Amino acid sequence: MVTRIQVDGDRPYEVLVGRDLAGQLPSLIEGASRAAVLFAAPLREQAARVAEAAGVPTVLIEVPDAERGKTVEVAATCWDELGSNNFTRTDVVVGVGGGAVTDLAGFVAAGWLRGVRWVPCSTSLLGMVDAAVGGKTGVNIAAGKNLVGAFHPPAGVLCDLDSLRTLPADDLTAGLAEVVKCGFIADPHILDLIESDPAAAADPGGPVLRELVERAIRVKAEVVSVDLKESGLREILNYGHTLGHAIEKRERYTWKHGHAVSVGLIFAAALSALSGRLDAPAAARHRAVLEALGLPTSYAPEAWPELLSAMRVDKKARAATLRFVVLDGLAKPGILAGPDESLLEQAYAEVAR
Repeated sequence: MVTRIQVDGDRPYEVLVGRDLAGQLPSLIEGASRAAVLFAAPLREQAARVAEAAGVPTVLIEVPDAERGKTVEVAATCWDELGSNNFTRTDVVVGVGGGAVTDLAGFVAAGWLRGVRWVPCSTSLLGMVDAAVGGKTGVNIAAGKNLVGAFHPPAGVLCDLDSLRTLPADDLTAGLAEVVKCGFIADPHILDLIESDPAAAADPGGPVLRELVERAIRVKAEVVSVDLKESGLREILNYGHTLGHAIEKRERYTWKHGHAVSVGLIFAAALSALSGRLDAPAAARHRAVLEALGLPTSYAPEAWPELLSAMRVDKKARAATLRFVVLDGLAKPGILAGPDESLLEQAYAEVAR
């Protein structure tokens, strides 16, 4: 069974969720003369299967694994490969991997000839519920995460649940942080499902995880259908991400994105409560849900000055004003602009304890 989730907007597309989805790729790249398949070394066999299923001549391009591949230099190497293989506007870029690889593939596609088609074949939970959906593409630079990129919606998205069976347990759990985020900002039933059986939520072959994936994708699809370029509503998807991205930068991207977001959710919940916008039980529920999944909820006390500095370069900042996504209640996200620095420090105390 394949679940099709529609993403609307100027360039609508579908997100396909199911098992053994490689055969769906030709319908998404119809008319292409050739395909470039970007992948990291651990996914060489899966990339080869995708290339074979494409039904057109393919070029396999191996890139560094995880965040090490999300650089301008790696993107330039990919563009050189496309150039040497005479890729034209009718050709397509396919990204096989987790969020880092699909972010890179989308950015490469956005830059080549000012934009060619691309398809993310997401192999990680994080990629399925976050990176592969929404048309955000980008790379990291020394100043911060995802600061260079483009909005470039894909031709379609393949979320093959079979790939989760071989995903390391730590990676699967990390991806659940983004699922939890969706529960707090839009779909509280996600939280109910996790709380009722955390083990089932992390079972890659079970029906609960599939429902969580589909619910999280629907949350993001509804948001980006209305606001592709983060001019308003889409900003709510960054709940927990401002501190999370700062942690990733401080750790030189050796921390998993989901782990950093998990800590960021604790900070955002504390900030929501301290500013009088969220009740204490709802704030405490963040820690309970995340810890039930085995996700981190604390970070180094001495890191605060460095994290605050990093947050000032966050994409959501406006001029010199810091902006945070907070909650005015369960599934009621809002924006807190220019909070007092002492309030931020109090919120961080909940993380540093």
